[in-house]
Amino acid sequence: MSEVQVDLNEQHATNLFNLKGVVCVVTGGNSGIGLMISSTLLANGATVYIIGPKQADLDRIVGIYNNGAQKLKSGSGGKMYGLEGDISSKSEAKRLAEEIGKREPYVTVLFNNAGIIAGQFTPPSEATSAAYVKAFFDDITPQEFNSVLNTNAVGAYWLTFAFLPLLEKWKNSQEEVSKKFVPQVIMTSSMNGWTKDSNTSGRSYPYMFSKSAIGHATSSLARELLPLGIRVNGIAPGLFPTEMSLPGHSNEAGITTAPPGTTWNFEIPTVQTGGTKRDVGALALCLITNWFINGETVLIDGGTLLKHPSSY
Repeated sequence: MSEVQVDLNEQHATNLFNLKGVVCVVTGGNSGIGLMISSTLLANGATVYIIGPKQADLDRIVGIYNNGAQKLKSGSGGKMYGLEGDISSKSEAKRLAEEIGKREPYVTVLFNNAGIIAGQFTPPSEATSAAYVKAFFDDITPQEFNSVLNTNAVGAYWLTFAFLPLLEKWKNSQEEVSKKFVPQVIMTSSMNGWTKDSNTSGRSYPYMFSKSAIGHATSSLARELLPLGIRVNGIAPGLFPTEMSLPGHSNEAGITTAPPGTTWNFEIPTVQTGGTKRDVGALALCLITNWFINGETVLIDGGTLLKHPSSY
């Protein structure tokens, strides 16, 4: 009786997650969760374009991380580039797609990741309508609301459609690597798109509203783009130490570390210090390499919403 042979090479991690030839765009990719994602893509061989508001900041991060990629023992590192742009603007979305289209024949994955927070409230001092009006109405400006919604949600809509032609070109490419990965848009929403406890959101209703919107847009756009064969999925992070959650605690490489004794206004059952670049980077790799996930938002919150009321 002959011995049965199997080939496990295509299931090996070095093959599954080898992103050589893959082109990714990450908005907000020079800081916070965006940097955790973009640096993971870079480490695994992708060409990565990070988009942010200031070219000088992008250039500094690009220099640091390209230098790190060159020193990888595996020699598998990719290349990172920075492009300044206002991702909340429709015209800028078109310009950014055109600029990358001049440099690359296609885009494999667009990460609509950039986000800001504003319009935080101080909890009312008493249970009266006057106290609630002051906390939730008087002290929050329309400009704060509009800025957060446009950056966190509306901008992702403009970018998704501006980049569709480049994503379609990946799908139709005859390059061997394009047969390995399916074109995709990945949205960074938040556990706060589903929370009912405003303490988990940094006490910002503009932020919660924007993340609810992007969470719904993920599944709606996934259905809309089915005829094009372009997937849309989402990442919903809980607490990760970033410049947003811990202002002033990021180092020159954009890495934020929580000082000893840091506490939060909510409970994180798994690891009280929050998530890491390994956690969100591994999820990004999973979504890129898995053809069978579409229209889903993956919650990565350390079990926070198991302890706090939510609709997730």
